[in-house]
Amino acid sequence: MGILKKPTSLLNTTVCSDSIYAELINYSEETIMANPLTLIMPVLPDTKLLTIVELLAKSQPAIDAALESIGTVHFARFSLLDRSKPNLQPDLLEINKPSSTLMIGVITVYDGDFNPYISDFVAQLGDVFNALLAVVVDGSTITPVQDNIAKFQDFVTTNDASQHKPNENLFSAYPQTVQQILAAFPPQ
Repeated sequence: MGILKKPTSLLNTTVCSDSIYAELINYSEETIMANPLTLIMPVLPDTKLLTIVELLAKSQPAIDAALESIGTVHFARFSLLDRSKPNLQPDLLEINKPSSTLMIGVITVYDGDFNPYISDFVAQLGDVFNALLAVVVDGSTITPVQDNIAKFQDFVTTNDASQHKPNENLFSAYPQTVQQILAAFPPQ
C-alpha cells in the first residue's frame, strides 16, 4: 500500500502533551501503516437478506470483542449489497424474499501484514466466518476456516478489491498505528 510522509500540519498542535506527541511521531521518515481490506463475497442464490442480517446481528458482540482484542483494526464494517440495484443498496421491503444478487462486503483498515491479520481473526472469529461462508459462493470449500487458514487467506486475497488494480491506493490522514493512537488517546 502507500508510503506515508511525516506530516507537518500537527507540529504546533495543542491537542496533546509534548511527550504524547513525541510518541505519536516516533516512526521513520517513510512508514507503511494502514492497509485496506475490501472483501466482496457473492452470496449463494436464493439466500434471503434476512438470513444474513440475522447472522450478523447475532455475531456482532463477538465481532466487536475480537476487533477490540486484536488491536490492529482502525475501522471495520460489514455492508450488504445487491448488485441488481443501481446504488447497490438492498431493498428492505424484500428482506424475506430469496435473492440471487446479494453480496457481503467486509471493509476494514488494519495495521500490519495481511496473513497474520487474517490468522488473528480466524483464531477469534473462526465460527463466525464459518457461519457467513455457509451462505457465500464457494464458502463451503474453505470451511472450517480454522483447518483451512491458507485457503481462507487465498479466498480473501482473491475477493479483496483492495489488492487488485485499480483499487490498491489508500489515503491516510495520519501515520500512527492503532496502538499508538490508543496510547495517546485512551478510551474513556
